[in-house]
Amino acid sequence: MLDKELLDILACPKCKGDLDYDKENQKLICNNCRLKYDIKDDIPIMLIDEAENF
Repeated sequence: MLDKELLDILACPKCKGDLDYDKENQKLICNNCRLKYDIKDDIPIMLIDEAENF
């Protein structure tokens, strides 16, 4: 589970917008860009090329 302080400072690397935390699926979601960023071993993978479109 990600720390609240970390979640507060993280932003989408593409649009610099806010991210929503999907705790169940371990993903950070940018609704502006329609991208999902994986979280592996409590580390957000904030690479645009590896993000999942939705």
